[in-house]
Amino acid sequence: MTLALSTGMVNWLENHQPKTYGNYIDGEWVNSGSGETFPIYNAANSERLLAAFQNSNKEDVNKAVEAAHIAFKKWSKVPGPERGSILFRFADLLEQDAEELAYMLSAEQGKTLAESKGEVLRAAKEARFCAGEAFRIEGNTLPGERSNVWSSTVRSPLGVVAAIAPWNFPVVTPVRKIAPALAYGCTVVYKPASLTPWTSVRLMELLAKAGVPDGVVNLVIGSGANVGDPLVNHPLVRGISFTGSSSLGIEINQKAAGRLAKTQLELGGKNPAIVLDFKDADAIANQIVSAAFACSGQRCTSISRVIVLKEKKQEVTEALIRQLENIRVGPSWEEGVTMGPLVNGSQLDSVQEYLKIGVAEGARVLFGGEILSEGHFSQGAYMKPALLDQVTPDMRVAKEEIFGPVLTVIEVENKEEALQVANNVEYGLAASVFTDEFSTVYHFSDQLEAGMIHINHGTASAAHMPFGGVKQSGAGAFSIGHTNADFFTEMKVVYFEY
Repeated sequence: MTLALSTGMVNWLENHQPKTYGNYIDGEWVNSGSGETFPIYNAANSERLLAAFQNSNKEDVNKAVEAAHIAFKKWSKVPGPERGSILFRFADLLEQDAEELAYMLSAEQGKTLAESKGEVLRAAKEARFCAGEAFRIEGNTLPGERSNVWSSTVRSPLGVVAAIAPWNFPVVTPVRKIAPALAYGCTVVYKPASLTPWTSVRLMELLAKAGVPDGVVNLVIGSGANVGDPLVNHPLVRGISFTGSSSLGIEINQKAAGRLAKTQLELGGKNPAIVLDFKDADAIANQIVSAAFACSGQRCTSISRVIVLKEKKQEVTEALIRQLENIRVGPSWEEGVTMGPLVNGSQLDSVQEYLKIGVAEGARVLFGGEILSEGHFSQGAYMKPALLDQVTPDMRVAKEEIFGPVLTVIEVENKEEALQVANNVEYGLAASVFTDEFSTVYHFSDQLEAGMIHINHGTASAAHMPFGGVKQSGAGAFSIGHTNADFFTEMKVVYFEY
């Protein structure tokens, strides 16, 4: 992070004038019929007001869904390459606006500027991939089983899609839902998390600037009860793409199933890093710590369990501590900061409660975990990243998603026990395996219960590869890659006799 970038955000925040934003429905910014708004504050300075947003209700949802339903009739008929060209322009605009979007993202969510800018640029990459997908919506032509019959499969756009995003990645996650929806000819009603709606306003502005017609993408801001539930239950919504907790994803899936609406669910994780053998413990520790503490550990793909062979534990643990000592906690704009605050005090309280639970169950806090509250730390939800050892597989800190900067170390006797411990959780999102043995790579890749397997690196994903999990970590089509077609389109079979 450069000094100019840090100074630029400080100046930008000082010159920023808070305003009240409306919902974006049918191409217009409108106030909620509720007449109510709510504020959001800087994650690193709880006294600095950023903006106010609509506390929307069911009627606002109805207006947005109806607008999207009407727009779908025209948008679904727009040729795929034309839809793709709009998305290419949108990707360009994201890149052009990356610095200010990063400022907004860091201010409302708390992550470092480097992470925020990386998120915006990743969103541009994913939008650009989706733009290309609009050019290659494929079907098949198959031999007929009778003479003079031409048999084909084609894909048709699903319809109105509800996109519901979380607070930890408020730029890339909505783009990950909106861009493929538009590429395949769907229209969208988007609900951001109430904690981080600010960047969503800018996304709507950039989509409009790119040429997305009125009503094709709509933004409704508000709580899960007042906006999320009516959106999930709306009869004109044909699919729900949701990223968030497993418990809420299951609830959404149950509601959607009652009317046979499709779901695409990206849910929680309890992701292991399985350390079996290595030549350089520090290199492995760097990979693990980077994957564990990015976004202050508030990622579904964060590594939260280090499962290590007994004879390697001490060397790995010492290497992890060396890496943790290099983490500098502070506000996103401060020079040299590598980990920002948690999103708010409630999340900090939740993480601290898990630390207490872990200690009560017999774990030892080997490093960090303290709340930082002196000086400017008093203005945000800061804590030192924590490392727990003496953790056993049956402890809650080893089985439940903490969603914060906490890493646990679990000792095992052999590879088969490592595999058993890795799979012995409700989740199955991502897993990392560190080994130089060729046969072990294939064995663990085959036997691990996870949607994404990473060999000798952390849990970073790619802008063109499918993203998703198994068990309690996801349901429906994987997102990001070509598998999006399975959610955003419906299969149609055509028989033509001549």
